[in-house]
Amino acid sequence: MSDKNVHNAGFTPSGISQGSLASSMMSREARESGGGVRSGGPTSTLQEMGARGTTHTSGYTSDGISSGSLASSRMSQEARSHGGETPRGGTTSTVQSI
Repeated sequence: MSDKNVHNAGFTPSGISQGSLASSMMSREARESGGGVRSGGPTSTLQEMGARGTTHTSGYTSDGISSGSLASSRMSQEARSHGGETPRGGTTSTVQSI
């Protein structure tokens, strides 16, 4: 994953770009959660990376999730809370796909 991909999706240092994939994700996530975007969810995680330019150091790579990284910790936590699997559409799978 690269900062360029995250920025192209609409997660930028100045916020989420209007009409972008990021704005669609934010809207969908807010509707599904009753009006808000949860901390640690796909939208907030990607926006944090877009604002800080930290995709390379987070552990989400084109070869998969790096062992011992922040991404690895988040994936493990998500898997534990979902019976051992990372759910499709969850934070890990969404962030890794971008």
